Amino acid sequence: MEIFTTTPAFQPSSFPNKKFHSFSPQTISRGMKKSKRFISFHLLHCQKMYVPGFGEASPEAKAANNLHNFFNYIAVKIVLAQLESYNPEAHKELMDFVDRNSLEDADSFCKQLMRESERHKTLALRILEVRSAYIKNDFEWDNLKKLSFKMVEEANIKLMREYVLETSHIEDGK
Repeated sequence: MEIFTTTPAFQPSSFPNKKFHSFSPQTISRGMKKSKRFISFHLLHCQKMYVPGFGEASPEAKAANNLHNFFNYIAVKIVLAQLESYNPEAHKELMDFVDRNSLEDADSFCKQLMRESERHKTLALRILEVRSAYIKNDFEWDNLKKLSFKMVEEANIKLMREYVLETSHIEDGK
């Protein structure tokens, strides 16, 4: 969250000891038109929004946990695809294990797979290796951020447009 602050000309500090004024960018531009007493602007980076209900972990930590589980799912899919072409027997064993065990908790899945048998232990280690390599080398983190921003903005616009159309009784396309 960013807040614009104004510093009167007689205070040399960029963070005045005395009371400072917070304005939105619109208020600042209007204030500058009316008065010349504010001469410098400072952009302060304030604390982020408080998100209630995340006492045990931040929203980012929750998202990271979901991504961790998702990357395990991706790694299982990659290993299954690899095994299908060169080791059909191991492919069938891993498919049977996936059918019997949930992929929702990545670490629990891998722990159970390691304890199933020696052959399954090798498959589990391969999954761990693939998920690590995938997040380091192949996953497009910048694209994730761009797509997330885009999806939220497009969904917000769509919902607001639908609401305006619904409440104003304007037909779509007029």
